[in-house]
Amino acid sequence: MGEDVTQYEKILYALDGDVAVITTHDPATLNACGPDMAEELSHAFACAATQARAIVLTGSGRGFCSGANLDTTASHLDLKPELGAQDVGAALEKVYNPLVSAMRDLPVPFVTAVNGAAAGIGCSFALLGDIILASQNAYFLQAFRRIGLVPDGGSTYMLTRAIGRARAMEMMLLGEKIYAPQALEWGLINRVTSAEDVLPHAMDMARELARGPTKTLALIRRAAWAGLDNDWATQLDLERTSQTLAGRSKDFQIGVKAFLAKKIAHFIGK
Repeated sequence: MGEDVTQYEKILYALDGDVAVITTHDPATLNACGPDMAEELSHAFACAATQARAIVLTGSGRGFCSGANLDTTASHLDLKPELGAQDVGAALEKVYNPLVSAMRDLPVPFVTAVNGAAAGIGCSFALLGDIILASQNAYFLQAFRRIGLVPDGGSTYMLTRAIGRARAMEMMLLGEKIYAPQALEWGLINRVTSAEDVLPHAMDMARELARGPTKTLALIRRAAWAGLDNDWATQLDLERTSQTLAGRSKDFQIGVKAFLAKKIAHFIGK
């Protein structure tokens, strides 16, 4: 898959040309994410943002990410015996919220290759992809109700906007598995592939994105996220300022020259 350039304990990180491949790697837990994995993911995404022109996130073995690792997460919490004294939300503020915010704000395109269970925070990781590919056997699960917690990692934000309030409520209140074909029908993901093809297809897509005007693609990412909340006038202003920045890029010059010469543009991401 490429050169493994950094050593971690809970994830794998490799560069394949201009594509960084980040893999959750704790198969015994179906790649459950504790604070240790979250910290490694934060570091890996920061590295990829400077080393690559596109990023793929996937999982080892049968799972993408089965949610929070309750064993390691609990060790970071102050679980006081007095009723109402514990603060389970502290781990979100300290660890998980900064991670998902960094993933949302990446300066390069981001593809998720969901190869199995994407539950809890793992569902959030999957849905943060600009393009979301899933294998036939993959599923998306909001399992929080099973342990008496509310969805986190941005799930309440992303789900209501991606599939509407009614279906988001169904996922979050019932806690049922939504398999990839149904997720595709709902508009939650982009494409469904066979299990053996999900990562190769994701890599093909990431390579195509990496060959593009990635500085401009970053502006598109930012505008798309902002469009979930902005009013019409604010979004038009953002498009105007983004177009100014894109028009000053070297890739714009490359693209126009190639178009006029009827040639393929070879963008450099600047």
